Amino acid sequence: MRKTIGLFILLLSYFSYGQEKFSAVVKNETTGLAMPSVHILNLTQVIGTITNSEGLFEIQAQANDTLYFSYLGYKPLKIAVTNDMIKFGNAEFNMTELAFALEEIIVRPYQLTGYLDIDVRNAPINTARRYSISGLPNRGYEAGDRNPGAISRALGAVFNPADFLNNIFGKNPNQMRKLKKMREDDQIKNLLATKFDRQVLMQLLSISRVDIDEILRNCNYSDTFMKEANDLQILEAISKCYEEYRVLNL
Repeated sequence: MRKTIGLFILLLSYFSYGQEKFSAVVKNETTGLAMPSVHILNLTQVIGTITNSEGLFEIQAQANDTLYFSYLGYKPLKIAVTNDMIKFGNAEFNMTELAFALEEIIVRPYQLTGYLDIDVRNAPINTARRYSISGLPNRGYEAGDRNPGAISRALGAVFNPADFLNNIFGKNPNQMRKLKKMREDDQIKNLLATKFDRQVLMQLLSISRVDIDEILRNCNYSDTFMKEANDLQILEAISKCYEEYRVLNL
């Protein structure tokens, strides 16, 4: 009986340690003011949170976990959690504002003649089909169809075994688990819906921008979708493509 109780206490202590809550404050490095609405991601456990009006946040973390801080107009911050941070608490992190130099840009996609029948023929057309995604207002989800002869995105997902999708996810179950957890965490989804630079996705999936683009090309997504989609749409595209890839290769 005593051994059973001792084992129970030991297991309870172990899981309590694994569920440690880490709290800290985020401030502007220049002004020293607290920063509300900063997104903090635990890249190791694939969970997210956000700072409150006083710049405070709390997130589940263990020693050696990696935290990623993201805020529009500020340089991303990546921090490795230490035992001292968890033990003493009240850590403070500073984010640096980015300076952008905007140059004048003249956009001329094509010249208009004033004659409707001529201008219609000259205007570029994107033939890729689009679908809506629940929770994503005003933006379409593209099913892909870069190749005019492709029957469907499902058939287009039958790749050469050496393709990027299989190499990155098929041979690494941990990456696929991270992909699924990202789709389940509301804070991460909300953050990705506002991002278009793929930086957060690159950090979460531990892959490069080149790899992301190559995966989408192999999944028959158009260049237009790759340029215009937000990071959440890219996540959904990669996830759906991989799921169909597995079904077609069973």
